[in-house]
Amino acid sequence: MHNPSVNITTPEASTIFTNGSMTLSDILKIFLCSINVLFGVPTNSYVIWLIVTGTESSIISRFFNLNLSVCEIGNCLNSFLFILLFLSSSLTPVSNFFQGLGITGRPLFQCLISVERYLAVVHPVIFLKYKPLRYRVMFSTGAWIICLVSCFCCIFILVSFDFCFFTLFFLVQYLVFLSIQLFCLTAVLRALKQSGPGERGREREEENHMKRRAFHLILITTVSTLITYGPFTIAGIISIVPNTHMDLMTVWVSALICYLLAGFVQPVLFLQRAGKLSCLCCSA
Repeated sequence: MHNPSVNITTPEASTIFTNGSMTLSDILKIFLCSINVLFGVPTNSYVIWLIVTGTESSIISRFFNLNLSVCEIGNCLNSFLFILLFLSSSLTPVSNFFQGLGITGRPLFQCLISVERYLAVVHPVIFLKYKPLRYRVMFSTGAWIICLVSCFCCIFILVSFDFCFFTLFFLVQYLVFLSIQLFCLTAVLRALKQSGPGERGREREEENHMKRRAFHLILITTVSTLITYGPFTIAGIISIVPNTHMDLMTVWVSALICYLLAGFVQPVLFLQRAGKLSCLCCSA
């Protein structure tokens, strides 16, 4: 089935309009995309502002988070474009272009963050070797080039190939990125559960407290990663399996809900670690 209006937010084989009217699933997807725009843009913009206005060491240590927040704003723009598609289908090529950020951008930068944490905990010597900002800039530049290629591939694939080929395109990437993230995160969790060298008194209590906080952070990140990419991966596999009798629309919308809501986990965790979330709650 060929459908040039397929969107990563709604990658099912159906047109945006059905007989010139909006369906219930269309209304639900517009609602979800609106939430993504209204809350995603200010949240990630605030994260970017905190990183840019921070100290030099803060910018270096959070450089991948900075790139991830920029990518998330691009994903929010894609959600906004999806809403505008109901007014003008001429924006379809632009929307298809930004799909590359959702397919490749978010998981790729999350992988870089996971690998960085893995090296910091499991291989600290290698981490210190590649800690300078120039290496982070190099890796981020390479990641943005890959994202740009993915964006152009989305335009070409959605115009020239059918939905199954597009599903395979993002499914392979999700499986690769998901495997890398789960490997790094589970390795960090195992390392944090192990006992450190014997220390006494307050120093050991402080170390155990920091390890517990890091363990909970990585555990939340692991769960959010599964929630973000697991349903979309399952939906993609179900869609390419012939003679399936499942309601594909329900599967895709459920995957969309998980994908969009899980996207708020990283910026919220960042604000919580920066001590800004509690300030916002108190002021409210």
